[in-house]
Amino acid sequence: MSSTAAAAPECGGGAKTSWPEVVGLSVEEAKKVILKDKPDADIVVLPVGSVVTADYRPDRVRIFVDIVAQTPHIG
Repeated sequence: MSSTAAAAPECGGGAKTSWPEVVGLSVEEAKKVILKDKPDADIVVLPVGSVVTADYRPDRVRIFVDIVAQTPHIG
């Protein structure tokens, strides 16, 4: 096995592994774009800076967000 194959497990010969084009979109819009390319994606939305596991899962795509969209309130 070559070192390239070991560095990118289960990439599937050119399968997309990142989506820079969704930066700046809403979470829902980003999910649509990602799911169009990878329908089996398990999309996880997290705040920027969240502590996450270091395990590699080829079906997981993490979206990190850092803005407050509405005023937080009690209720």
